[in-house]
Amino acid sequence: MPPRHKDRLTAVDASFLVQEGRASHMHVGAVLLFEGPSPSYEEVLDGVGSRLHLVPRYRQKLAFPPLQAGRPVWIDDPTFNLEYHVRHTALPSPGSVEQLRALAGRIYSQRLDRSKPLWETWLVQGLEDNSFALITKTHHSMVDGISGVDLASVLFDVEPVPRQVDPEPWAPAPVPSAAELVADGVRDYVKAPLGALARGIGAVRSPGRALQEAREAAEGLGEVAWANLNPAPDVPLNVPIGPHRRIVWLRSSLTEFKQVKDKLGGTVNDVVLAVVAGALRRWLQSRGVRTEGLELRALVPVSIRTEDEHGALGNRIAAMRGPLPVYVDDPLERLRIVSEAMDGLKESKQALGAEVIAGLSDFAPPTILAQASRLNFSTRLFNLIVTNVPGPQFPLYMHGRELRELVPLAFLPEDHALAVAIMSYNGGLEFGLLADYDAVPDLDYVADSLSESLQELLTAGGVGLASRKPVEPAGTTGS
Repeated sequence: MPPRHKDRLTAVDASFLVQEGRASHMHVGAVLLFEGPSPSYEEVLDGVGSRLHLVPRYRQKLAFPPLQAGRPVWIDDPTFNLEYHVRHTALPSPGSVEQLRALAGRIYSQRLDRSKPLWETWLVQGLEDNSFALITKTHHSMVDGISGVDLASVLFDVEPVPRQVDPEPWAPAPVPSAAELVADGVRDYVKAPLGALARGIGAVRSPGRALQEAREAAEGLGEVAWANLNPAPDVPLNVPIGPHRRIVWLRSSLTEFKQVKDKLGGTVNDVVLAVVAGALRRWLQSRGVRTEGLELRALVPVSIRTEDEHGALGNRIAAMRGPLPVYVDDPLERLRIVSEAMDGLKESKQALGAEVIAGLSDFAPPTILAQASRLNFSTRLFNLIVTNVPGPQFPLYMHGRELRELVPLAFLPEDHALAVAIMSYNGGLEFGLLADYDAVPDLDYVADSLSESLQELLTAGGVGLASRKPVEPAGTTGS
């Protein structure tokens, strides 16, 4: 069998490997809650196995070239074992949502094994109310928020009756030798100047456009450099963290956020950031932190994937630092400030500058890449990750059971004790809170504060009478 093409990690994907440490895990995923009796473990195993050919990356692992001769590459895992990745557990029946959150916290406290494909899916049985759950965990180097929805959806159906998917036979490609990995890495570096030459020829043919693009790129790099000189404020969110996690989630109505947007202006994402700002204001004050004049910064990932790249593997994201004006008491004023600031960021060259840095990193050896990735993703520049991903607005099914809730989970970079992931699904907007176990023992208070912050905004704007409380009491959980 001829060797298959080996996909080399992009600069951004490789940076997620570099930034992972003992405590800062770089996996992302979700807790998925389904209506109805649980399928058997064998049914889930067969279902995943029959569709695995639709996501070939899930049978691949990392290979690291010797002597750092290029970024790591994805290769077929010759010892791939589906039962290792699809795992089975159960809660003491009837298991509560509180217990499910504790289990999810323990699962997210463990790093993924880099000698194997970087993903796990846990079937959780024994839940109350005749339901079951899946807990998914995938390394960020494999998938980003936008494409992740597409890849995960191959496991789901849009109708209660599962569609037939015929499995395809699979045989792993031969494992490349160390010499082959080194040769491939050298070949990529040789190709890089050719790509630059091709762009140079294009610039000669269209000098006006090339000059404009160069000017915009330079402005973008300047804005990123300026942001790097202005670190985020020092607050209790930014402390040394350990490997253990707490997880809490709550569900709101997407309609409520759209009503606020339609009446008060801005985007749904602006409303989300304003609600998060109000919640963090309450939480900081509960910790005795003075919020006068204090503005936090949220790292807001933005997809720079083009239409023709839709569904492509690999991360294509840039990061903008959005404001969280916790100094503002009036919820309407918080929304106005966030909306105006986000409009300014979108019109600025900050996202373009981040993309330029990622592009330049494509030509750098891993040792330089490590420094470049830290420059673009410096943890001093933001207080927490707030990522908002649009999901499908219709019900999904697995083995005929309807997906009731889709709870997204992000990751904690070094010295970051909280991450907020938001995803819309079937009319709802789910907030998934991931926190360091020791630094944020009051994560339930953060969740309650999100509900109260939304209520404040709805009441002040005259667009709602009741906020959405967590589906279950927001208890503290973890490992």
